[in-house]
Amino acid sequence: MPEPYVHVPAAEILAALTEHDEIAIKHLRESWDGLETDRYLRAGAAYRRRRYSEFHLTRGTLERVPHGAFRQAAEINPLHGGAAREFAPIEQEVAESPVLAALVRTLLDRIPGSFDVSTGAVGIHQIRVIASRDAEGLPAPEGIHEDGHHFVAQVLMRRENVEGGVSQLYDREMNPLFRTLLSEPFETVVIDDRRVFHGVSAVEVAGDLPVGVRDMM
Repeated sequence: MPEPYVHVPAAEILAALTEHDEIAIKHLRESWDGLETDRYLRAGAAYRRRRYSEFHLTRGTLERVPHGAFRQAAEINPLHGGAAREFAPIEQEVAESPVLAALVRTLLDRIPGSFDVSTGAVGIHQIRVIASRDAEGLPAPEGIHEDGHHFVAQVLMRRENVEGGVSQLYDREMNPLFRTLLSEPFETVVIDDRRVFHGVSAVEVAGDLPVGVRDMM
């Protein structure tokens, strides 16, 4: 049985996207600027922006399914589980991006296990966490957790003016397995969500800067 996670360097992901020009890749990363506030954070917190859509991969192309709420069981996510969270859908231009489809195919080629694309769905989350002088940002406010999926890819899209945000993996007995600071755009960790728990430390503004961001897919 393979290890329950794969750490993929940014250069390896970018090498798989070479048929797409730098402008198209830049446009995909810049789409994180158009995310909407995640209104489901507790106590009115507003440090996270988010969009979400679900797709099927058909003949290598992403086909979006009708938009619906994102749901997790309460036993999986005690903080937000059991609620129907209505996130804004991924923008159409992004959903139709050949770069996004190529990125998904690249990630599916690197999962630590098998996945049947003919029957499986692909949920794509665009998430921005904002750290300010007044408050840190919490990439995973639920702490160490599982997502309730088969596999999860954590892809860094942007990291500017922040410190922290260390990704950590644990086995099912909560023994530490792996930790890394994703630092380059497209650096990725792919995990078998059924075999590990994961968490991310808080992000804080670097130095005396007013605000910092961490964008993830």
